[in-house]
Amino acid sequence: MEEQNVWKKVAFWRLCIGIIMIIVGFAVWMNPIASLIALAIYAGIAFIIAGVGYIVSSFSFQSGWELLVGLLDVFVGIILVSNLGVTIVSLPIIFALWCLAVGIIQMVTSFKIKKIGLPWGWSFLMGLLGIIFSFMILGHPIVGALTITTVIGLYIVVYGAISVAEYFSLPKD
Repeated sequence: MEEQNVWKKVAFWRLCIGIIMIIVGFAVWMNPIASLIALAIYAGIAFIIAGVGYIVSSFSFQSGWELLVGLLDVFVGIILVSNLGVTIVSLPIIFALWCLAVGIIQMVTSFKIKKIGLPWGWSFLMGLLGIIFSFMILGHPIVGALTITTVIGLYIVVYGAISVAEYFSLPKD
């Protein structure tokens, strides 16, 4: 019961992360050519904010996995913001590796959520989609900017929507 209460407090960060990700995803779709450059800045900031949220929530939830996701998000965010030239060339690979790592961690975390008796399906689905998107991007690294921004935008919107859905699926007291 105590873990459920902690998770409900942590879930607010998931809601904030979800809203930010949805906004970033739509911004990517609206300007596909400029988005490849801007995506590094938008995503970098979003990843840093999301990472801080995960880091903060990891201390409340006492989860090493949440801390790992947070540190990974902050690290990727800093890379995206600080090296725009390198980022444009390597963005698909960086993003695919991030999706893969976070997807695996999200799936592992979903089983912890299931163990404490909370809805876990959204977390599992988010992790599975992350893994699928990572392999789509890794399988075709030399695709056009439009395709890259479409896939990345789609994943960011879906990630955000599932984070929001996860928040609203929690039992209300």
